[in-house]
Amino acid sequence: MAIREIVKEPDEILHKKARPVEKFDEKLSELLDDMLETLYKNDGVGLAAPQIGILRRICVIDIGEGPIELINPEIIKQSGIQTETEGCLSCPGVWGTTERPRKVKVRAFDRNGELKEYKGVDLLARAFCHEIDHLDGILFTDHVIELHRED
Repeated sequence: MAIREIVKEPDEILHKKARPVEKFDEKLSELLDDMLETLYKNDGVGLAAPQIGILRRICVIDIGEGPIELINPEIIKQSGIQTETEGCLSCPGVWGTTERPRKVKVRAFDRNGELKEYKGVDLLARAFCHEIDHLDGILFTDHVIELHRED
């Protein structure tokens, strides 16, 4: 496993749409392991492949309940509204108030190519939306109601 360098705003790759994963192999498993190690090293909640310079539809999330690996994820249902503060490993020193769904259902493949569904409420729903946005070249700052910066 290896810790990857996190791409920072304004790098162009963060604004590009990621391509679907087609091969579920050892290389994908190694990438997922690296992404999780990078996430934990940087005290993050989620990390998408474009944030480490790879334009593939892959993200990892851990809100403190164990890792969730999402490959080719899609939001299939959402409801409610939550307005909270969020930040991003690719936007250090910046955070903002955003509006996201309170509940989300996501369908994605795991590292073995098995299709799964996940339900997220509150923080997990926010993390699902935030990371899947990364796969479409959207940053949380595109949703921000009120932006804050460190002085």
